[in-house]
Amino acid sequence: MDDAFLPPAVTPDEARLAAAAVASIAKAGTAAGRMPAIYLGHGAPPLVDDTLWVAQLAAWARALPRPRAILVVSAHWEAAPPTLGATRPGTPLVYDFYGFPERYYRTVYEAPGASDLAVQVRSLLEPLGPVAEQPGRGLDHGAYVPLLVMYPDASVPVLQLSLPSLDPWQLLEVGAALRPLRDDGVLVMGSGFMTHGLPFLREFRTDAEPPAWSREFDAWVAEALARRDIDGLAGYRGVPSARYAHPTADHFVPLFVTLGAGCGDAEVATPIGGYWLGLSKRSIQIA
Repeated sequence: MDDAFLPPAVTPDEARLAAAAVASIAKAGTAAGRMPAIYLGHGAPPLVDDTLWVAQLAAWARALPRPRAILVVSAHWEAAPPTLGATRPGTPLVYDFYGFPERYYRTVYEAPGASDLAVQVRSLLEPLGPVAEQPGRGLDHGAYVPLLVMYPDASVPVLQLSLPSLDPWQLLEVGAALRPLRDDGVLVMGSGFMTHGLPFLREFRTDAEPPAWSREFDAWVAEALARRDIDGLAGYRGVPSARYAHPTADHFVPLFVTLGAGCGDAEVATPIGGYWLGLSKRSIQIA
């Protein structure tokens, strides 16, 4: 691996403290009898080698109720109408990245089949329109990379649902339709990156100083989430830093599936913050 992608040194004590902070926030943001909805930064394949981020993600998963199944909407699969991925165990992963060491292309994540969840998702989404299937499409790295850390034993069924649109309002509607899954033990997960201006990064180091546009957009999102300003968030293209933070919409808009699946009056918790490559790791949880 190029040294630019090696994570900064973190002591075991620092990792434990960070994990404890994540767990405390996640537990406080969980409602009894219902799975939360989450949006997380999925990083890149080297995330699994980042001591701090691994500690944070693992602590987040441990603090949540154990899900019956997981439904992931990742930035890396756009397909309309809403399309269900593979439901059978053993379907090959989608290695949708390039230029990384060979070992990342040998990663496996063989979660149990999710055929029952696929039936549920179809029934919830069909009132909105047609639902398609692509049974040969396995999990992409926006789905399996964080799951490798959060549920490393791959014992929880996982289903991936495509991004049917980049329109925030349509994705809010999709998320709202999926909300009943949370009462049935399903973790609804939007997977993207809170800032993703890769073309505008001056250096590719995990400990790089965040550019001004990354800090500004992250701060704007934090304030909008605190106010539950859905209209404002949906109009994110009007924020000056958005052109750099999100030159394409794909890594931001999974957030709207999470917001739609969340409860309108619920507080938004932020178990994970900070930056990686200068990009915002902000990850949220809605009780």
